[in-house]
Amino acid sequence: QVQLVESGGGLVQPGGSLRLSCAASGFTSNYYAIGWFRQAPGKEREGVSCISISNSITTYANSEKGRFTISRDNANNTVYLQMNSLKPEDTAVYYCAAEFSSGWCRTASSWYDYWGHGTQVTVSS
Repeated sequence: QVQLVESGGGLVQPGGSLRLSCAASGFTSNYYAIGWFRQAPGKEREGVSCISISNSITTYANSEKGRFTISRDNANNTVYLQMNSLKPEDTAVYYCAAEFSSGWCRTASSWYDYWGHGTQVTVSS
């Protein structure tokens, strides 16, 4: 059974850091693209970052470049999202998702086949 479980969210002050984890089971995650998405209250889900089957990295928004880093730990079948210099506008539920059809990062969330339940990130003083 394919399963993705996010963890590592929480409450952090502006300028702080969090590392989110996406633990995969039921499949070998390095054979697929894994993306991180987020959804803030009242807003649509948006892409944050993605790592492809070849380990190429896509960052979807300029505001995240240089602050967010995606990485993959094949031994633990886990993908991480390191988030630094967090801002209040980063507050959202963060989801990881697996793209099975091509192994490449896709912009649209509809391409992704499996999703985790999300982890809440709140950036507030």
